[in-house]
Amino acid sequence: MDTSVLLLLAVLLSFLLFLVRGHAKVHGHLPPGPRPLPLLGNLLQMDRGGFRKSFIQLQEKHGDVFTVYFGPRPVVMLCGTQTIREALVDHAEAFSGRGIIAVLQPIMQEYGVSFVNEERWKILRRLFVATMRDFGIGKQSVEDQIKEEAKCLVEELKNHQGVSLDPTFLFQCVTGNIICSIVFGERFDYRDRQFLRLLDLLYRTFSLISSFSSQMFEVYSDFLKYFPGVHREIYKNLKEVLDYIDHSVENHRATLDPNAPRDFIDTFLLHMEKRKSKRRLIR
Repeated sequence: MDTSVLLLLAVLLSFLLFLVRGHAKVHGHLPPGPRPLPLLGNLLQMDRGGFRKSFIQLQEKHGDVFTVYFGPRPVVMLCGTQTIREALVDHAEAFSGRGIIAVLQPIMQEYGVSFVNEERWKILRRLFVATMRDFGIGKQSVEDQIKEEAKCLVEELKNHQGVSLDPTFLFQCVTGNIICSIVFGERFDYRDRQFLRLLDLLYRTFSLISSFSSQMFEVYSDFLKYFPGVHREIYKNLKEVLDYIDHSVENHRATLDPNAPRDFIDTFLLHMEKRKSKRRLIR
């Protein structure tokens, strides 16, 4: 056998052993879980129809806390209400960090409440909580909006005159409308084209994010981002949703009455203006 071929095989074998030892070393400091393969991790052991079924099986075998590898990246999974509550409530500070989701990074750019770095998340969370409190979340104003939507749902069910139907779509509309009432200050008819378009975009996006292709992108995003794939469809969907939100925010900004905020956007804009005023005073 040619010397260069032997040398190449030796290098590849050394690299493979390095990966295996590296996985074993890292895995020794993490909760138990299925043994990962080099580079691929536990991806081949995951159900391609959705990871939820695989996680349930792993929970039954390893308990409520276990480690899985998405490629070379270890992820500690928390399962069960009590375990999640203990982490996010009893030890909220220790678990306050938020990892970057590669498929959402181009559109979110580390903004929002769920997908940001630790320091920015703390600032946005304080602002978000203050806005929700001032607008009346947990108070009568929001309760009235929920009651009003419940009445609309009852009327819609009456229109079917006892004919059997799948209520899933209606419940999606109810949830979406309550959120729209709080955020945008308006509800939509269940047949409104813009409303149905937004629901469809969000539903398809969540389905894509939970797909096997999306999880593969999380592992190899540095390489796959240059090729067509599910990440581009997710970006396109969310860009359309954000364009609608941007348009609504501009309309709110143009008609804002500081003495009578109408919804979450108005209240949030007022908080932003207050923060800017404080910065000017400090300077």
